[in-house]
Amino acid sequence: MDSTQDRRPNADTAGDRGAAGEDAEQFWERHYRTRRAWDAHVNPLLAATVAPLRPGAALDLGCGAGGDAIWLAQRGWQVTAVDISATAVERVRERARDLGVADRVTTEQHDLARSFPADQFDLVSAQYFHTPFPLLRAQVLRTAARALRPGGLLLIVDHGSTAPWSWNQDPDIHYPTPTEIAAELDLDPAHWSVLRAEAPRRRATGPAGESATVIDNVLLVQLTAG
Repeated sequence: MDSTQDRRPNADTAGDRGAAGEDAEQFWERHYRTRRAWDAHVNPLLAATVAPLRPGAALDLGCGAGGDAIWLAQRGWQVTAVDISATAVERVRERARDLGVADRVTTEQHDLARSFPADQFDLVSAQYFHTPFPLLRAQVLRTAARALRPGGLLLIVDHGSTAPWSWNQDPDIHYPTPTEIAAELDLDPAHWSVLRAEAPRRRATGPAGESATVIDNVLLVQLTAG
């Protein structure tokens, strides 16, 4: 059984769209400032994708508690961990230092709707990259794809089903399929190739320790030519 919990609440699991007048940065800052547990684990689909790869430069979009960023650094990757929350960024920095990988983790605070890291990467990871606030997500992910070096990978993992602990139990909610996500990105097939577009099932654990089978929508894209 996979005990990894989704590290960020989102439009499907947050249960709180923020107080009146609260913007995205304030919402996520409040969430991470009041979060009690920071024992984050790597997301399993990222671990499975990265396992056969040679370490390089990685970008973790919406790093949250830092489980993915720390895991990558411990396996030799140079990681840029990005989040809109200053508290999340600072705590990931502290955790990297405590675990002896501070030299392999760079943290940056970004509202990705307005700014983006300047470097190029061999891997960009977007794990459950959602928010209850308006976001031109496809635009951000296209920017992420353009930040890849030739041969680099963009891994997008989204929710594909409603967990029992989700605040939104609307039976008519639509989760975009990997094919729909790829169409939204509208990447030139002369330069980018879709390596994986699937919807696997896994066992997940909710905030109260409950377990359920959930679906993940997985899209893996590779930059084949500069």
